[in-house]
Amino acid sequence: MTKEKIFNFLGLAMRARKVKAGESVLLTEIKKQNVKLVILASDASENSIKNIQNKCETYHVPFRIFGTRAELGQSLGKAKRVNVGVTDSGFAKKLKAMIDEYCKE
Repeated sequence: MTKEKIFNFLGLAMRARKVKAGESVLLTEIKKQNVKLVILASDASENSIKNIQNKCETYHVPFRIFGTRAELGQSLGKAKRVNVGVTDSGFAKKLKAMIDEYCKE
């Protein structure tokens, strides 16, 4: 599994309108139980990571730390993104599996 394939799949989810980005939007969506997976940039600030991580643990939403701000933003066709939420369970399940497989290699 390559990083490129994972980012391409994330871009596909974005084009399908199954992705939310931005910390305030993401926190609201997590509270509403609309997010099935959260992806945080590895170069995000400790405070951002802690804030999102705590919210995910409280609401039992899986999260992964993967890629950089620039890579996440580029895969979504946007500017740099620190955090991304996937709202579709199918996309979330596949992305989780892909990221886990990549991290094992």
